[in-house]
Amino acid sequence: MVEAQKWTRRMSNPRLDTAATADDHVLDIPTTPTSEVRNGIYTFGSLLTPNLLTALIIASWFMSNTGVLLLNKFLLSFYGYRYPIFLTMLHMLSCASYSYIAINFLEIVPKQHILSKKQFFKIFALCAIFCFSVVCGNTSLRYIPVSFNQAIGATTPFFTAIFAFIITCKMESVKVYFALLPVVFGIVLATNSEPLFNLFGFLVCIGSTAARALKSVVQGILLTNEAEKLHSMNFLLYMAPMAALILLPFSLYNEGNVARITLEKAKTDSFIILLLIGNATVAYLVNLTNFLVTKHTSALTLQVLGNAKAALAAFVSVMVFRNPVTMTGVTGFAVTIMGIVLYSEAKKRSKITTY
Repeated sequence: MVEAQKWTRRMSNPRLDTAATADDHVLDIPTTPTSEVRNGIYTFGSLLTPNLLTALIIASWFMSNTGVLLLNKFLLSFYGYRYPIFLTMLHMLSCASYSYIAINFLEIVPKQHILSKKQFFKIFALCAIFCFSVVCGNTSLRYIPVSFNQAIGATTPFFTAIFAFIITCKMESVKVYFALLPVVFGIVLATNSEPLFNLFGFLVCIGSTAARALKSVVQGILLTNEAEKLHSMNFLLYMAPMAALILLPFSLYNEGNVARITLEKAKTDSFIILLLIGNATVAYLVNLTNFLVTKHTSALTLQVLGNAKAALAAFVSVMVFRNPVTMTGVTGFAVTIMGIVLYSEAKKRSKITTY
């Protein structure tokens, strides 16, 4: 924006300026309007302060992350929609569709392309691990409460450290490994005191958490080439349709023709369609808000928010679904979260010492 300036005319004809004062030659230059003012365009973001915009993005992140968990639990456990593989496939189709619109039409991020078959198969391998993780996570919600699901999910760093050591032989500092002890102790405490404990639900949730950790380690190995690295939104654009294709035969084999079953159910209960569309949309918003939080804050902030989200989702689920909890279970969950915070701090200090 150009500020108002005053220019004084010089080198003029003295015969014409004899009676003129200095103020007679001062020219006021008006302030240059912005393009939004000239065109009459005001974006939503331009009406918000940066701090308020960031606060709204973080609030949206909490709502979408907690919302998708509660909706999945409601559908799979209370509504009688017992098709976790098909539900995950709907999430993937939703992510593919919304990502295509966001990148190709809204241009949230520049579009990147898969450059080689080698890069394609790397993404496909990560996609297979991702599918296993999400399907196991959704399946676990049929058998265990959201609060217990989140307590188990909080142990991801423990499995990440194990896989990093097994696959890459990467050793962390003693402080980092020591910080993982409360994580393990807390989940043991929570498991032993869970009133609605289900062995199958517990095992598939452990499988989901381990697969999520494995994906992060493998992704760090496979996508090391700078030319092959994809932005998170572009990565979702290519991975989501691959995931849907992987899940389709498993859904048909294990769950039958769920699309036909759903349409039949919709004839007597049209709310199911609205519920599934809303659930799939929120699943995409989880990925979108992950990107926006990282863009407007940092990856470390996202990690801290993840710890807070686990506690919030557990609390809200208890309030909504009224599943019983014990003080020992709450203590175990709190110890696990404390261990994750200590682990994050130890990792951060370890990196500073290394550099």
